[in-house]
Amino acid sequence: MLSKVLFHGSDHIIEVPTPGGGKKHNDYGPGFYCTEKLELAREWACTDKSTAFVNHYSFEPGTSMNILNLEQPPYHVLNWLAILLQNREFDPKHPLAREGKEYILQEFLPPTQEYDIIYGYRADDSYFGIASSFLSGGLSLQQLQYALRLGLLGEQVFLQSEKAFDALVFLTAEPVDRNQYWPRRSKRDSQARETFQKIVPTREGIFLLDILRNEWRNDDARLR
Repeated sequence: MLSKVLFHGSDHIIEVPTPGGGKKHNDYGPGFYCTEKLELAREWACTDKSTAFVNHYSFEPGTSMNILNLEQPPYHVLNWLAILLQNREFDPKHPLAREGKEYILQEFLPPTQEYDIIYGYRADDSYFGIASSFLSGGLSLQQLQYALRLGLLGEQVFLQSEKAFDALVFLTAEPVDRNQYWPRRSKRDSQARETFQKIVPTREGIFLLDILRNEWRNDDARLR
């Protein structure tokens, strides 16, 4: 893999990221979340804090990194969903959702701890809300795939191993104008929610109950 620049939005400057940091219940677990897109990092830096920075890093992973790219074959939307269910706080009340969560974790969860880097979509409450609708039987697999592929919230690069952190070198940090980028972040999130709300329930397609009844496995061709 060639050298590249990664960006991390934060309310403070991070010269030395450390493995195992971050929140336990983030999308892919504890680690360091970056993006290859500077403008996206500027938006992500803007939270309810008074300060915002984008940290710039050079990343030279070499050829020995073990990489999981959830946006490329052979991986599919249920692999992504399984990782979220493993890490995000989600206590389903609906019986179908409880059974579906257990089955998806059993059949579709990649061995994420074997990887140094994970590439995948960011999942805030908007994405996770529509994933919950799929688990409750309200949306089809095709609708879930459509929503995910919209990519409105952006893609992230997740570093989790010592090897990945060793390949990360701090370059600089820039302050972010919250007056400019906080509205952009808010607009992106609201557009994602509005788009998801426009997805109309339908009887067509494959639903969670179909997957459970037919005992789909991870290598099922219908998931590609």
